[in-house]
Order: sequence, then structure tokens, then C-alpha cells
Amino acid sequence: MSSLSAASVDTSPAIEGAEQKKPLKPCCACPETKKARDACIIEKGEESCTDLIEAHKECMRALGFRI
Repeated sequence: MSSLSAASVDTSPAIEGAEQKKPLKPCCACPETKKARDACIIEKGEESCTDLIEAHKECMRALGFRI
């Protein structure tokens, strides 16, 4: 039975390491460009904010998201 306990102890550091390196979620990526984009869209409308929208898309693409 002690081998089962040792096995579970040995795998827990690997699980903890995996939890620390969770992939970045789209909602949390590029907060600076997202905030500027959202504020512009609310104040001026989407048509007036194409430069900020494109800047946010480029930031997302740079982080590996397919947009």
C-alpha cells in the first residue's frame, strides 16, 4: 500500500506545475488594447474605432490566438 501513497505524492508536484502554467484565456489577453477598444466603441461606435480594434486583433494574434 505504501507504493500507492508514494505514487500519489510523486504525481502531485506535476499536477501543481501544470496548474501554474494554464494557457492564457482570450478574455484575459491584451488588457490594455482591450480596454481602449471597448471604451472607444462605447463612446464613439464601432465604425470610429477601427484602428483600436485592429491593434487589439494584432495583439491577440501575437499571443497565438486565431482572430
